[in-house]
Amino acid sequence: MKLVVAVVQDQDSNRLSNALTKNEFRATKLASTGGFLRSGNTTFLIGTDNSLVPKALDIIRDNCRAREQMVAPISPMGGNADSYIPYPVEVEVGGATVFVLPIEQFHHF
Repeated sequence: MKLVVAVVQDQDSNRLSNALTKNEFRATKLASTGGFLRSGNTTFLIGTDNSLVPKALDIIRDNCRAREQMVAPISPMGGNADSYIPYPVEVEVGGATVFVLPIEQFHHF
């Protein structure tokens, strides 16, 4: 048994959720916030058999694409303002950060 933890951008959340359901994966969705851009993310918890992990990873990869986005930086609070950039910058967002963890036991009541 494995636990796949996938952190995806909110923009990809519904597409990934639909694809997981279509492929008969059960997942729990949690709202989360990214630390770098402080933007909305969704964290998926997917319990699955070891043999199905590659399929789950393929579904995540196919539905969570990285893309460029203009972002207005947040001003520093109490920090050094010398390195603050006051105009929007283009950054890469999206994609997925995925952790695959071994599970000792799984119970569904």
